[in-house]
Amino acid sequence: MESYELVILGGGLAGMCAAVEAGELGASVLLLEKQDELGGSTVLSSGYMAFAGTEMQEKAGIEDSKESLMYDLIEVGGKVNKKELIKTYGQHQLETYKWLIGHGVEFRTLQAVSGHSVPRGHTIDPHQGIQSLYRRVKELPNVTIRFNAPAKRLVKNNEGRIDRVLYESEGESQTVTATKGVLIASGGFAKSEELLKLFAPQLDAALRIGGEGNQGDGIQMAWEHGAWMLDLPYLSGTYGFHPSANSAVKSQGLAFYKGGIIVNQLGKRFIKESLSYKLLGNAALMQPEGISYQIWDQTVMEKAVADDPLYDFELLKRRRLLYQVDTIEELADCIDVPIGVLGETIRSYNSGIQSGAETEFGRNSLTHNYGKPTPIEKAPFYAFESTVAMLATYAGVAVNPEGQVLNSYEEPIPGLYAAGEVTGGFHGAGYVTGSSLGKCAIYGRLAVQDALKKESEIL
Repeated sequence: MESYELVILGGGLAGMCAAVEAGELGASVLLLEKQDELGGSTVLSSGYMAFAGTEMQEKAGIEDSKESLMYDLIEVGGKVNKKELIKTYGQHQLETYKWLIGHGVEFRTLQAVSGHSVPRGHTIDPHQGIQSLYRRVKELPNVTIRFNAPAKRLVKNNEGRIDRVLYESEGESQTVTATKGVLIASGGFAKSEELLKLFAPQLDAALRIGGEGNQGDGIQMAWEHGAWMLDLPYLSGTYGFHPSANSAVKSQGLAFYKGGIIVNQLGKRFIKESLSYKLLGNAALMQPEGISYQIWDQTVMEKAVADDPLYDFELLKRRRLLYQVDTIEELADCIDVPIGVLGETIRSYNSGIQSGAETEFGRNSLTHNYGKPTPIEKAPFYAFESTVAMLATYAGVAVNPEGQVLNSYEEPIPGLYAAGEVTGGFHGAGYVTGSSLGKCAIYGRLAVQDALKKESEIL
């Protein structure tokens, strides 16, 4: 039987950071990836990572702190997320940012994104990030990656410690021993209709955009051994996708975070646009046919960010996904909403923004607590048909700050760790952009460090 010190399930950002960390610490590592390539949901993400106090912020003249970041994470999470997980994120986020740079991950731009009080969205090309880590792995002779090798079950030894993984490779069943720990980094269940119907029937109408391997099998394997689950009541879709979007072409835009508004098919606003796009997604699915429209003007269009997955409005225009006209009346006709209603919606909104007291929904910022909205008044005017997608589940097994998987009594399950989207308790009732990839990198490394430390203590 094969034996390694650490066995990692999944080759997204959490698994790859863990593999590099463990390899550089000298451990023997086997990473099992069920697909034929690395990346998982990471490479489908927008590539934002939430960090505070970085060089990029300093160069942009942005004052920030880990305390402010932690405050935003807790506030947007509805104060139901686990404070100890947030605290650990805050303690390790800046060193992780520097660690990623040291391993070749390129941070490109800095943007104001959902849930943050200051611009804190550090963008990467997810493919570039994964490939940089993969290049490092290939330099480490003690790390092995096996593709098309789905894990099937976890097995305990006589002392109750998980120390074996059953998996398939080349059509045959295999067993590998993990002497220091098994790390589940297998992602969520955005592509499991069975689990989505069980835990999130309210999202039946949402598009299915997620990693093909995200079937929830990592969660199921942990369940068998008593893993507790967190954040399932808060499962939400992600707002801002064109109805034609799919995993290959996401066609997403968030013009409302640059100053646009959102209206339904009746031509009316239905929510404060500066909220987390998870909360926007919940509200949008309740509108007629689950369809709404982002409306903006040239002032907002000029804030477009080239090559940004959320703010490249010119790309949407080139793909012929935007309506562009010279008057609000023409815009209403294009999207087939009542002309009088849309006109009054925009007049009322503009009046409120100009007076500093938008009273209908209380909008006074662009996103969360950052930025000042502007009236929608400068032609041409734009509309982007939008809906909700199930992109990532952000709920899963309970873990402690060391990454150990917990049972229903908050006791660690010996030998079992988890990191990334497969875990729950971190996001709570909301979602702060960039915190998902951030926690992948942070907790992937911390879990490895704990597994190796625990074994040395035992010895």
